[in-house]
Amino acid sequence: MNEQPPHTLYEALFNRLLSRCQPHRSTHGFRFKGPLYSLDASLIDLSLQVFPWAKLNQTKASVKLHVGLNHSGMLPEFVTLTEGSVADVVEARAFDFPRGSIVVCDKGYVDYGWYHALTTRGVHFVTRLKTRAGYRVVLNQVVIPGQGVTSDQVIELNGTNQKGIAPQRLRHVSYHDAETKKDYVFLTNRFDLAAKTIADIYKARWQIELFFKAIKQNLKIHAFIGNSRNAVMTQVWIALCTWLLLWFLKAISKTKWSLQGLMRVLQMQVFIK
Repeated sequence: MNEQPPHTLYEALFNRLLSRCQPHRSTHGFRFKGPLYSLDASLIDLSLQVFPWAKLNQTKASVKLHVGLNHSGMLPEFVTLTEGSVADVVEARAFDFPRGSIVVCDKGYVDYGWYHALTTRGVHFVTRLKTRAGYRVVLNQVVIPGQGVTSDQVIELNGTNQKGIAPQRLRHVSYHDAETKKDYVFLTNRFDLAAKTIADIYKARWQIELFFKAIKQNLKIHAFIGNSRNAVMTQVWIALCTWLLLWFLKAISKTKWSLQGLMRVLQMQVFIK
């Protein structure tokens, strides 16, 4: 039944539902003003024999769900669906994040031209620095001991990966996580926040991993009704609409149930099998 109606119909429904949810958002929990978004993409595996149009490589097929998750309420405010072969950063470039927001992403989104474009539009980012990135240190800033921050520098990118972009001055924050015993290096164009806050912002990116896990486990988008591209896209958009409906129900009822709990109580999986 998912073969005929265009999946764009359900995409439009998702956006209408999203607009109804947005006034009920909570705060993101940080002291700074402006929205905070976690940006990531997740593969939805398909059978190559059944879905040859979604070929990823010689043995696999997939579609990819690209999401910009607003930490104010954990709402997926920027969403696109593509074949699995589409690079994450390609879709990220098309997301029109609002001026003054912070976008958190991992190394999969490294694109110095895109970083420059975000800065020009007044959008901030927090990401990881690639190991072999070329840069020179412009300024070493004082760090507060005991917070895990090992260095806070202003740097200027100068490697060949600039691809003709004028050298950008960015902030380079090194951080040691006492829990995991791992060292991290963050790159950002936000200079006014404490270095520890930059590390905490990146740590909060884990929320989007939880979002993808909840979507896949609770909304059963691993078995599809129909084999065409339109059928698969339709089913994923319907699942996302279901997520928003449950989110809205939780928001207006002031219930302490999690979204996953509501899914089980209402047995929503019946409607999407």
